[in-house]
Amino acid sequence: MSSLAPVPAAVVYDINVLVTAAASGNSPFRSWPSPPPVSGNASADCLGIIVDAAEFALWLSPHIITNIDRILAQLFKWAQPQIDAYLRVVGMAAEHSGGGIVADVPRTVHDCPDHEDNLILDLAAEVGALLIVSNDTDLLSMSPWRGTPIIEPAAFAAKVDAMRRHARRRRR
Repeated sequence: MSSLAPVPAAVVYDINVLVTAAASGNSPFRSWPSPPPVSGNASADCLGIIVDAAEFALWLSPHIITNIDRILAQLFKWAQPQIDAYLRVVGMAAEHSGGGIVADVPRTVHDCPDHEDNLILDLAAEVGALLIVSNDTDLLSMSPWRGTPIIEPAAFAAKVDAMRRHARRRRR
């Protein structure tokens, strides 16, 4: 048996997941729980999975960061210092998980009529994402996209919870 630690699987979260994690429900962005979901906010539970840095590496792009900033400012009326703090935390969580920010994502995907969704798919293609987590109906309707599942945050959190419970039982 190898003593090497398993490499976390690449995952891409859509902008709506990252915004909802902080701006909705009862889950302040400084205390994301791990599954089993306890926050009442499936998107926050997904970030808890990333903070654990156990199985999945979160990958981000400048497009994602810019749009989180824009949406939190315009739609949720967050102050810029709060937005900056959140973006720092998300970036640190991505790096801690084994992922990070891909500075130059090639524009190669044109599979979806929504330009913004194609940018998410570009990132997933660039990092070889195992899956994409999204609440976007256009993206969800494309699943599996080129063999990559696109699932909702609640389904992802539930699957990770089940996977972890199964692994704990096997270790006993």
